[in-house]
Amino acid sequence: MACVLCSLLLLITFGFQPAFSGWYKGNTHTHTINSDGDTSPDMVARWYKEHGYQFVVITDHNFNTDVRGINTVLAAREKFLVLSGEEVTDKFIDMDQRTLPLHMNAVNLDQALTIPPAGGGSILEVLKNDIAAINAAGALPTVNHPNFRWAINVDRLFDLKNYLHFEIYNSSTECNNLGGGGMPGAEAMWDSLLSRGKLVYGVGCDDAHEFKVWGPQYSNPGGAFVVVKTDSLEAGALVEALRRGNFYSSTGVMLKDVRVDGKSLVLELDEEGQTRHTVYFIGRGGRILQTDASFPAVYRMTGGLGYVRAKVVDSNGRTAWTQPVFAGR
Repeated sequence: MACVLCSLLLLITFGFQPAFSGWYKGNTHTHTINSDGDTSPDMVARWYKEHGYQFVVITDHNFNTDVRGINTVLAAREKFLVLSGEEVTDKFIDMDQRTLPLHMNAVNLDQALTIPPAGGGSILEVLKNDIAAINAAGALPTVNHPNFRWAINVDRLFDLKNYLHFEIYNSSTECNNLGGGGMPGAEAMWDSLLSRGKLVYGVGCDDAHEFKVWGPQYSNPGGAFVVVKTDSLEAGALVEALRRGNFYSSTGVMLKDVRVDGKSLVLELDEEGQTRHTVYFIGRGGRILQTDASFPAVYRMTGGLGYVRAKVVDSNGRTAWTQPVFAGR
């Protein structure tokens, strides 16, 4: 109860406030030839800049790619920025001798540091140790693709501490975002965590590896992203906004604004052309609380609700997810 009330105060005080001036589109998970990507770091960053992104985090496996030279060439004030990072790539071998991939991003990692995988005697211990190392380095930890090889279940995400972000949509291959065969999808896992009072934010990302060959069998860029609301395009400001939940995730839907007005969650969107949108306000247990097809879409929160988040689906199947707001109890 106490952690939920603290989360409410944090979100109402800081989350989605209209005082912030800018929305910045970015990708928090991508690879280069410094690990298992097919393209050089400068060309990877250039792809994102040329395709309308304002920032990208390069997260090579167990390698901290130096982005300072890239920023010298490509960074532009309030237009584009490359952030340093690493995908801490760990594993655990279970009793059936299955090697389970346990991966976490360290976003905005100091360029002088590389974080080695910590290991551990259980899945939870490996995750715990890696999160501790990322936090100690001053970076932002994100639990990556939990359903990749079905490595991280919802109970482990619940028991895990000292993180606020996990990937609810990773557009790389074989991430099993939707679940299946009796296994829940990442979004259902999110609602399970929120329903139990655990504040976590849902991240959408590319996890791009291939920039030279294209097709459904490849992990190409452009599949999912975050849009962060903050007052400047600087690494510290972006990470602080991510920590506060001042962002939404998307596979293509672009929102004009998301904010809390008093006790109402408000979404604004400019519909253009023939595309139409439906907003689903979702609460405890993943239950749809309200459906709205008009804008601004407004959900008025009441006591005892638990939490509310919004999911926007357009008529071409693209989706945006806002972060949860815990209502007063």
